Order: sequence, then structure tokens, then C-alpha cells
Amino acid sequence: MGGFDLRASAQDAPKGDTANGKLVYLKVNCFQCHGRAGQGGSMNYPAPPLAKTAMPFEGFKLVVRESMRDMPAFTAAVLSDKDLVDIYAYLQTLSGRSTAKDIPILND
Repeated sequence: MGGFDLRASAQDAPKGDTANGKLVYLKVNCFQCHGRAGQGGSMNYPAPPLAKTAMPFEGFKLVVRESMRDMPAFTAAVLSDKDLVDIYAYLQTLSGRSTAKDIPILND
């Protein structure tokens, strides 16, 4: 079979430091496109939500290193593998978008 294990999941990711992940996520400006809560957003195109991403860590790392569309590529010289692991761990702690029923003022 090919080089990809399709059974890989977020649970298979290396353990990271979520506090550092949050700091790095904010420091390298991931939030500007993907939102402070990883809910997704938009710049020149829709930026996907990252909160609780089901993308396996290795896929996440590949996208960050190689880039997509307007997203800058973050080489290891700019963003270490440890920081990537930490960001990934932090993203798993985010709840992402809320539904309208979860926002009290919209239910009055």
C-alpha cells in the first residue's frame, strides 16, 4: 500500500504543550486567518477552521510547511517541529464555532 496511513487521526499526534501552542499560534499570526478560537475566517479565500481538527498531525505539518494558496509556508527555521506539535495540541483544546442555540442572547 502507499505511504499514507488513512487510519491516522488526531489521537495519534505527539503530545504537545498547549500553553506554548497558544502563544506560538498568536505570535506567528495564525489567528488572523483562522480566528482566535480556530473557528476559521477569511482573507483572500475562506481559511478553514482548525479547532479540534481531525487532520492527522503529519498532514497538518505538511500543510504548514508547504503552504496552501495565500498561506505562507512556515519552514523549520521559522517554526520548529516542537512548536508545530504544541500548536496542534492547542488546536485540539479549542471548541471552535458556537451554534446559534449556544449563544444566550440569540435565544431570548
